[in-house]
Amino acid sequence: MISSIRLAYNAAFTEEKYQQFLADMKQEFNTEIDFRISESPVFVDAQLKSKLIHAGEEIIDVLVRPDFKSLSEKAIPKNLFVPNEDEHTSLLAIDFAICKDELGKFIPQLIELQGFASLYGYQEWLSDKYRIHFNIPSNVDNKFGYTHAAYINRLKEVIVGQYHAENVVLLEIEPWKQKTKIDFYITQKYLGINVICLSEVIVEGRLLYYLKEGNKTRINRIYNRVIFDELAQRSDLQCSFNMTDDVDVEWVSHPNWFFRISKYIMPFLKSKYVPETYFVNELTEIPDDLENWVLKPLFSFSGQGVIFDVTLKDVERLSNPSHFILQRKVLYAPAVIAPTGEVKCEVRLLYLWNKNEARPTLALNLARMSKGKMIGVRYNANLDWVGSTTCFFES
Repeated sequence: MISSIRLAYNAAFTEEKYQQFLADMKQEFNTEIDFRISESPVFVDAQLKSKLIHAGEEIIDVLVRPDFKSLSEKAIPKNLFVPNEDEHTSLLAIDFAICKDELGKFIPQLIELQGFASLYGYQEWLSDKYRIHFNIPSNVDNKFGYTHAAYINRLKEVIVGQYHAENVVLLEIEPWKQKTKIDFYITQKYLGINVICLSEVIVEGRLLYYLKEGNKTRINRIYNRVIFDELAQRSDLQCSFNMTDDVDVEWVSHPNWFFRISKYIMPFLKSKYVPETYFVNELTEIPDDLENWVLKPLFSFSGQGVIFDVTLKDVERLSNPSHFILQRKVLYAPAVIAPTGEVKCEVRLLYLWNKNEARPTLALNLARMSKGKMIGVRYNANLDWVGSTTCFFES
């Protein structure tokens, strides 16, 4: 989107440089990265950067409303309610499609949002790797007002808090088998915390422990990466800790926020940056132009169960319409000009929100490039100039 940087980057790009870039990332932790990494970052100009920030703040205005908890209470399935919820989420991710308005200017359009962890370690590390292997100008940055050191300190402040790193764990289901395991290695490097499986948690009354080098160690805080969708499918996993138990532990972010800040609240958001969205059970009539809408299940992850080419039968056969939203389609713009053609992209704004703060602060970003129908890296197999990447924003 910054044409001068884009032209220079494309002209200097070589496949050899790209392969060296990939090899460096694999070598650092001696592990494969199980998703595709794009050949290029996205270069975002000041005008679009300003729109993204403003769009995020308009959404946050709703999250900080005094009645937000009552507004989102029904979002939490009763059997998955976790006790000891805090006042607000610690982590916030807001995903925007990059589109064009009626004047042909780039504009963000909300796709979804999450009160849940994202790749807060990997995205900073990835941006550094792009700088090492490619010529990234000094007047663009992947962060928002942070140096690398200041960002890591901020991350520690929110995730580790007042505790010793050994008393904080990143919790996941078989973490070293997850596609996002590279982020776990980097989180360990940046924060010094341990990564454990849910099945490794030891319960003694209301206290939680894990074994570190054979020694039973107290868990005061959980950096939560467990998604209930996946947990429900793992009947083989033997655990003594049930996440819905009333235990003496702090969460980052508390599991209830995964549901509260989700597709569930999109019908309550009114902004030029948010496409029309309705709960299916609250529709007074089904739109005639269903081809211009997307049907999304409320309680799913990574685009699973989304129907793009909606028909009347799709809507009528829903057994529980209250668990679905109908959202007007957005038209992704060809935002990046690659040597092999035009590419769409999506930008995720990543926020950090400490206990004593009135609002979250924008810290980092994640971006994904696509030539396929859906943005996620799984939907762009065997294509080039697509996949996981980062934005570098004009200062």
